Amino acid sequence: MIAFRHGDSRFPFLWEDDAQPPARWHRAGEGPVQYLSDTPTGAWAEFLRHEEITDESDLEGISRAMWAVRIDDSSFSSPQLPDATLRGGIETYTACQDEAAKLRNDGAAAARTRSAALYEGAARGWRVEHGLQPGHDADGQVYILFGPRPEAVGWCVVSQGRPPAGLLALVRPL
Repeated sequence: MIAFRHGDSRFPFLWEDDAQPPARWHRAGEGPVQYLSDTPTGAWAEFLRHEEITDESDLEGISRAMWAVRIDDSSFSSPQLPDATLRGGIETYTACQDEAAKLRNDGAAAARTRSAALYEGAARGWRVEHGLQPGHDADGQVYILFGPRPEAVGWCVVSQGRPPAGLLALVRPL
């Protein structure tokens, strides 16, 4: 399966050690944990939400790489948390980190859940029918990969880009 990840273009597309800052699905020192999305829209939305970017003028200063990454899709666990926790703000991170630790302790190598960053249906993408038209509503997915992934292959789609302004309306504020 192909998943998408944004990143600082000065660095590789995946973390290799536990020096990464804590986030929704891991505490400090529990990494590496790789976060990817099922669509480029989702990857950009996760970045915008994390950085609390809500104003179009703030997009001008963004310069990030977007990667398409081939990952193994055979072994995803599902976090067993209420939707409000899965999609909540920073105050829900502890519950998500506890759930991720439980999944890892139970042998999970990866998890899949709904995107906290996108509104429902906002991962719809586009289609062409008498011009550009919105695709059918789709909920974005986030893939959480526990540990280093030297087998993952990535392709840099854009080395220094920024999300389109229209994406701001699809992002759930943190």
